[in-house]
Amino acid sequence: MVETAAALRTVAHNVRAARTRAGLSLEELSRRSQVSKGALVALEKAQGNPNLVTLVRLADTLGISVSDLMQGPPEGRVRIVAADTVAPLWTGERGSEARLMLTTSGPAPVEVWRWQLEPDEEYPSHPHQAGVVETVSVTAGRMTLIVDGTEHAMEAGQTATFDGDTPHTYRGSGTETCSLIMTVHLPPGPASTT
Repeated sequence: MVETAAALRTVAHNVRAARTRAGLSLEELSRRSQVSKGALVALEKAQGNPNLVTLVRLADTLGISVSDLMQGPPEGRVRIVAADTVAPLWTGERGSEARLMLTTSGPAPVEVWRWQLEPDEEYPSHPHQAGVVETVSVTAGRMTLIVDGTEHAMEAGQTATFDGDTPHTYRGSGTETCSLIMTVHLPPGPASTT
């Protein structure tokens, strides 16, 4: 969830600009993204508090990254981001969280996420646009990756990659917190350049 007024203003500006570039009305963006028109109107006025699902749906529909929706203008050649300076975009009831650390620029951006999953807590993700590839590297603990209904047990030191255009779920397993780094590789396209 977007937590500060400044961050919400940035998201509002970026959604409006991306929608305008794509030539979409509020009604059409609502239909394509499955986000209510009322929520879009509020978001473009920097009101409300969009959650991760809403941001992912909008980014996928607009052909850009979630980071493109959240970031202001570039700050220079090297960007260093500390985890404690980035608010979680998803927080589970048991303390799990997902933080979007940054997105690379260029014709095929890559989002870098830092996740913590508590045992038996899960995050189900809707399918992304065609061409999105996700990579998950477990750095501590254990998790279950479910892709298109098939479960894959993973533990520290293991990495998996899969096409993100199918339903997928991340679930903490074992008895301790699972830490992982996830990258989302977005397909090249004119709308995804920053």
